[in-house]
Amino acid sequence: MHIELIRNGRKSLPLQICEALGYRISSGLLERGVRLPSVRSLAVTLKVSQVTVSKAYAELERRGLINCEQGLGCFVTESEEKKGHEGDGWSRQYSDYLPRAQLWRNFDYSEVAYPFHLAAIHADLLPIGHIGGQMAALVTEQPELMATYGNFQGDLELRDIMRAHLQERGIRLSSSNVMITSGAQQGIDLVARTFVGPGDTVYLEAPSYTGAIDVFAGRGAEMIFVPMDEEGMRVDILTKLCDQRPPKLIYTNPSFQNPSGITMSMARRQRLLELARSYRCLIVEDDPFSDLYFRMPPPPSIKSMDSEGHVVYIKSFSKVLAPGCRIACVAAEGNILSRLIAAKSASDLGSPLLTQRAVLPFISKKYKAYAGQLRTSLRNRMEKAAKLLKQYAPSGVNCVLPEGGLSLWLELPAGSDIMELHALAKQNSISFLPGDVCYSGEEQSTHIRLCYSQMSEADMEQGLMLFLRLLSGFLEQKD
Repeated sequence: MHIELIRNGRKSLPLQICEALGYRISSGLLERGVRLPSVRSLAVTLKVSQVTVSKAYAELERRGLINCEQGLGCFVTESEEKKGHEGDGWSRQYSDYLPRAQLWRNFDYSEVAYPFHLAAIHADLLPIGHIGGQMAALVTEQPELMATYGNFQGDLELRDIMRAHLQERGIRLSSSNVMITSGAQQGIDLVARTFVGPGDTVYLEAPSYTGAIDVFAGRGAEMIFVPMDEEGMRVDILTKLCDQRPPKLIYTNPSFQNPSGITMSMARRQRLLELARSYRCLIVEDDPFSDLYFRMPPPPSIKSMDSEGHVVYIKSFSKVLAPGCRIACVAAEGNILSRLIAAKSASDLGSPLLTQRAVLPFISKKYKAYAGQLRTSLRNRMEKAAKLLKQYAPSGVNCVLPEGGLSLWLELPAGSDIMELHALAKQNSISFLPGDVCYSGEEQSTHIRLCYSQMSEADMEQGLMLFLRLLSGFLEQKD
């Protein structure tokens, strides 16, 4: 079993081992009932003392993730649902390099009736009919597109349209500074695989996007989470932390942040860019939601103020147009972009040309009007969800309503067992995103994320009302 240890890091070696195994257990990479390596064998593999491994296992047992039996070994805590298949015992012991996979687990709720866990937009609100019609026409009229590899950097005409889109938002670059990726997730992954290695310091907001945490964990980065307030990431705290551990990269989702919904102020954006300049590091500005404001647009992007190429800007169109098309753009300059294009070429030989051409006319001619209509629809849903919260949420549950985006970030009373609530909700065909997966480490969150845009409006209202009543009963039992 491979675990990337940072031997001069802030966290002790036992805690690093404990967290690495904990991630694997919560992600489902280590299945329930599986026997862990012996203390001696894991110590040899990781080149640490047996005492170090014993301390890690003791902490895992204290957290209820494993059971250790004298003479038999340590096993992942059993659940009611046994997983795995007969005859695959060899594969369970086959070494891998996945430290965690929470994003994968976040999509595994196909059986629930009310999927509040997924930050997505209901199909009825998306222009999938228009884009699907365009794709069908392309297949009929230009079937050669399916026999053609796309440019590694992306279709030039689509990059021209993306450049114009960014320019309207204050980001002035040429088409040569834009790369098309298969969704924002690939953009984050390409940046991490190109510029982040074991032990590199990556700063993120606390909480942060689960998919980004998975990616940076996979690179063996030392992730440090920076608290937020109503203006976004606390750059004053970040500055003090950077004095102790200079950053290799800072990841931020500054507009209607996922999962908190907080928007970073203009002053904070400027200070964050100044910090990147002083430490000569990269900022990854992940921007899936800035077009989804309810009243006023968010402040200009950090990239729009970047004159020295410190910001890699990622703009996703997947969520707002057609998630199945997986379209995003990455804006960067010079050899930063060149290296990202090289990484993409090795990753997938270029994004599919057919899907790029399918979304191209819509983004070019219809996106602006569509985005306005979508904002109105999402605001109506958010306000209906807020009304239900006000009417049915039990005492002690708090939520600051967002000014844009797709989700609500609820804070439950201190001591609430989120995972117990999660299991109870699932039994009632309701899902939500536990706050713990938006951190990395020993943080125990009392937050949950609920998405109000994934279902039809009627289902959203019915499901949210059911969940809030269930939550009331759950919290009353704990009093």
